[in-house]
Amino acid sequence: MSERSERTMSEQPGNRPRYTGVLGQAEAVRTGQISAVELTEQTLARIDRLQPRLNAFTTVLADEALAQARAHDETRAAGRPLGPLHGVPIAIKDEVDVAGARTTYGGAAVTTPAATDSEIVRRLRAAGAIIVGKTAMPEFGTWPFTESAAHGYTRNPWDVTRSTGGSSGGSAAAVAAGIVAAATGGDGGGSIRIPAACCGLFGLKPQRGRVSTVPNGDLWRALGTLGVLTRSVADSALLYDVISGSCAGDRWHAPAPTTSFTALEPVRPLRIAVSSRPAVPLARLTPECAAALRSMADTLTELGHEVEEFELAHPEATPAFFPQFLGGIRAEAERVDRPDLLEQRTRTLSAAARLLAPEPLQRWAERHGERIAARVNRVFERYDLVLTPTLPHLPPPVGRLDGTGAVHAILRSMPMTAYTALWNVCGNPAAAIPAGWSDSGLPLSVQLIGRPDDELGILRVAAQLEKARPWAQHWPEEIDAVAGIR
Repeated sequence: MSERSERTMSEQPGNRPRYTGVLGQAEAVRTGQISAVELTEQTLARIDRLQPRLNAFTTVLADEALAQARAHDETRAAGRPLGPLHGVPIAIKDEVDVAGARTTYGGAAVTTPAATDSEIVRRLRAAGAIIVGKTAMPEFGTWPFTESAAHGYTRNPWDVTRSTGGSSGGSAAAVAAGIVAAATGGDGGGSIRIPAACCGLFGLKPQRGRVSTVPNGDLWRALGTLGVLTRSVADSALLYDVISGSCAGDRWHAPAPTTSFTALEPVRPLRIAVSSRPAVPLARLTPECAAALRSMADTLTELGHEVEEFELAHPEATPAFFPQFLGGIRAEAERVDRPDLLEQRTRTLSAAARLLAPEPLQRWAERHGERIAARVNRVFERYDLVLTPTLPHLPPPVGRLDGTGAVHAILRSMPMTAYTALWNVCGNPAAAIPAGWSDSGLPLSVQLIGRPDDELGILRVAAQLEKARPWAQHWPEEIDAVAGIR
């Protein structure tokens, strides 16, 4: 690390680039307040200091990131055009290919590095982002807890005895701790929104087909989509401008947006439904989470929106979800080169997929999901958006998968997805939005769901909420202390 970089980190606590998010970091590099090398060195130093505490990364690409940063500084010095993310360090969830690194899917069964970047990484690099590492996840993103036999627990920066949720838990921990301003995630049942809720972040699951999954044709059939986790709404909006768009190799293709996602100007008053009933009978909404929902509904009313309680229809979605879930796990498990190193739970589910989720049933499940979506989306004939909890309870303690087989792990997971998985079946955009902090200092969250292809509607209202109830500058103080920042 350069002498200047160390001084920038330790002597200017009120003006460190990590506090400024994606937009602030990009501006700082563009205007010469800090070089891409210095910002990357700071990021790598923070990984070094916090990885033993949080276990957010599976792979750190220090040499590669510094080489990228030096090239970026040369580009700026030569006066060549700069991309919107020029010099900004970003982390990649370990289900996405980064050339030269293993795509571990959270396990130990992949031993061969990826030959090329995935499409989402290619677009991030083209916009100037610097890829600093791969983030932890449960094996194949199966569980809403970031725990695996290969990599252990990933811990929540707000309370290291608590879970980050999953499956994008390493990405959430890295952003919440200020290691990076943004990280990619994937969401097949809540895996962007759940960790965003656990870690006090903004996490938008985009419309199905909005972001390319190439080199893979899909992510868990019709259920999954790739996206990002950030602190601020504006940062996510910029990143979705960069990464949106499908390719010929994608199964799903969302219509191209007609307006930039960064067009976050105030919106007209909207009709917003508030629904607190979970889709899963095992889930019980706790008083703190119910109070957070009411409080955010009140804020929306104060902002001029028409907010009404509404009993959202919850068709039985398991027949649509479960075959695609099993089929997705089996498809990903078949890509590994050491199947003998798969976790026992993964082997069990992959074997079950052969019996319970043959290809014809998976195709039927996709079609059934379309029928469910047609029914559920009738709510948008009356309302513009739907507000629900993101989670029914606070982030649970780590170790939720300890000693469990596949069946018990599914039962423990179901309450975590009680408000999120339906929107994977339907394909709608939906976002986790910070809703304050509990008495114990843990994040609270609500979910805002839009009609198909209306990410911009969610982003605009979320930006209103962020302005009315700012959250992006609320940091976990203990983690700053561990990182050597006071």
